[in-house]
Amino acid sequence: MKIGFVGLGIMGESMSENIVKKHDDKVYVYDHHQEKIDKLAALGAIPCESSREVAENVDVFISMVPRSEHSRAVYDEIIPVLKPGMTCIDMSTIDPKVSVEISEKVKATGSEFIDAPVVKSKAAAIAGTLGIYVGGSAAAFEAMRPILSYMGENIIRLGENGKGLVMKICHNALVSQIQNGVNETSTLAAANGIDMLTYAKAISYGGAGNWYLDSKKDALAKEDYTTAFSVQNEHKDVHICLKLAEECGVKMPGEENAARVYDKALEMGLGKEDFCATIKVVRGE
Repeated sequence: MKIGFVGLGIMGESMSENIVKKHDDKVYVYDHHQEKIDKLAALGAIPCESSREVAENVDVFISMVPRSEHSRAVYDEIIPVLKPGMTCIDMSTIDPKVSVEISEKVKATGSEFIDAPVVKSKAAAIAGTLGIYVGGSAAAFEAMRPILSYMGENIIRLGENGKGLVMKICHNALVSQIQNGVNETSTLAAANGIDMLTYAKAISYGGAGNWYLDSKKDALAKEDYTTAFSVQNEHKDVHICLKLAEECGVKMPGEENAARVYDKALEMGLGKEDFCATIKVVRGE
């Protein structure tokens, strides 16, 4: 079974690297940045010059791109060469409605489609221990589970096409609200002489303990905003959440507040920094 992977960014490069290392057949790759392709080619992947070239050569086509418009562009390019028996897996975090639209176009060719966005960090992408949320038919999910297992160890099907993305958006929205609580309360603690690492240790003793703080406390203490997941990407996800909530008639005042923080972070020019840099908004830096 030949696999293709398009989108070799911060997460995608490590996800595709795991496939190259673990899969016993050919793996084709493409990205807009030639150096990304060259890196995977050095590990044994077959370099391609377009998404279409990838799709022409594979049985399973995987995409991992930043935004809804990028997923649309990739699938508009490859739809003419899709055929029955192929499966497409979009692991991008995009608007669920857009993903459903793409799934319908793909399935009209006789190919299968699942959305499979991921959670956790760059470190988990490297280790192959990502969480993966899947939307699609039960049969497609089971058929693709071995391939998804190259990249993650906690894999769950949430329902039909689009439902994996709904869960991913809910997850990232909750992270944004937890993050805002960490930002505000750690800043208050600092104003009273309690440093970040002491704050984090004390938090871990009680019911407010959380994975976000545990994973980011050292970076926050060092004011190291090296990007693992950018402000601009979480900003996108927060606003997808609010759009989805509006469509469903659900009120989310906490997420509206998180959106204001992210809007301000972009105004401050923090878009390309790690999303933990939102603490600068609270600090007024």
